[in-house]
Amino acid sequence: MEKKLKQLFDFQKFEGNSDLQLIIDSVHARYGVKELSLDDMEFVAAAGDPNASKKKEQEKKEP
Repeated sequence: MEKKLKQLFDFQKFEGNSDLQLIIDSVHARYGVKELSLDDMEFVAAAGDPNASKKKEQEKKEP
């Protein structure tokens, strides 16, 4: 099991991938390289729910 997990998360295999590097460079050129603040991270929907921040705000407003 540990071996399988290591293989799944072995990101070093992408190192040196010129196609991937072009995409990364393109994104950096458009948006720059900036760390997200904790406030900005509240708007990141890692689970894929684009309305997560709206739901959170609405829950705060309800008594």
